[in-house]
Amino acid sequence: MAVPHRGLTTATVICACVMQGLDTTIVNVCLPNIQGSMSASQDQISWILTSYIVSSAIMMPLTGWLAGQIGVKYIFLASVIGFTITSALCGAATSLNQLVIYRVMQGICSAGLVPLGQATLFTIYPRERHGSAMAIFSTGAMMGPIIGPTLGGWLTDNFGWRWCFYINLPVGALCALGIFLLLRPARPGRRDQFDLFGFAMLTLAVGSMQLMLDRGQLKDWFHSTEIWIEGTVAALCFYLLLVHTMTAGKRSFLNRELMKSPNFVAGSLLMFGVGMILSGTLALMPSMMQVLMNYPVFDAGWMMAPRGFGTMVAMFIVARLINRVDQRLFILVGFLLTAASLWQMTGFSLQMDSGPILFAGFAQGFGLGCTFVPLNLLALSG
Repeated sequence: MAVPHRGLTTATVICACVMQGLDTTIVNVCLPNIQGSMSASQDQISWILTSYIVSSAIMMPLTGWLAGQIGVKYIFLASVIGFTITSALCGAATSLNQLVIYRVMQGICSAGLVPLGQATLFTIYPRERHGSAMAIFSTGAMMGPIIGPTLGGWLTDNFGWRWCFYINLPVGALCALGIFLLLRPARPGRRDQFDLFGFAMLTLAVGSMQLMLDRGQLKDWFHSTEIWIEGTVAALCFYLLLVHTMTAGKRSFLNRELMKSPNFVAGSLLMFGVGMILSGTLALMPSMMQVLMNYPVFDAGWMMAPRGFGTMVAMFIVARLINRVDQRLFILVGFLLTAASLWQMTGFSLQMDSGPILFAGFAQGFGLGCTFVPLNLLALSG
């Protein structure tokens, strides 16, 4: 069946995902500036990143339930509007406490942008074109985190760190208008009862684990009573969530039917690895270059650009060959190349020039670009 305005709808979805991915990493490069502006310590300023990531991770499973109750269009629209408003609040924050609270709210609103964008593209494209659709979507989803440090460096250098948040306002307004005009309301799916216990266990588990990881070094890890408490709470809540998911009589917060799919489980675990590599290196590299190697903020930003170029090249190749080459081959080559680039990064020193950083960034971007589309197809279309 023909879908009207398929191209405009695709562009709207990709812009929303780019905006979400951009905000995940654009703050990394301006953290030293925010730290000076807010007179915060290193461990305090890290909450600007972790508060956003944790709240987004906790809310993401809830997005599917809300979309089933209300409809994809309305949850997608509310997420974009909320994300845009909280971006403005982050830019206007006058204290670190305000900024962290607004980042939590922004993370909550961002949780639905990527999964609902994927669901929308799978709906408007026929099954035989899902590979091409996912290649287009993945380019947008990956390019946000990739260009974030470069754009953040330029904005911070020329306009100040607050514009790293204000940049979302025009994009968010256009995305909201596009979703309102182009997406057709879908009839809500199953009216499932909300699993409050499962949601509470997931929230406590992720929150406690993040506190343990974030404060572990400061508190000397398990020599501290606080870290023991946080680690115990995280382990207990994860255990209760697992038992509840496997034994609940009614539909659980985490869909048991998805857990029965080997492709979905394998794809999710591998995507978890991709996320760790991407988020970890993007968070550490700009700070290392600015604080330890004395690079200006703009230079630290643009030196992350080869990673984005590598991702673009890889996704262009994958999009052309995805239907002719075994997807597992792309995944294998991508992870091997990524592992090689990470091994090279273990030899970084403060006396090196920019060459190793640029080469490792390109290789890592190319490797991750080779894995993203096949892994999504493996998990969602398997």
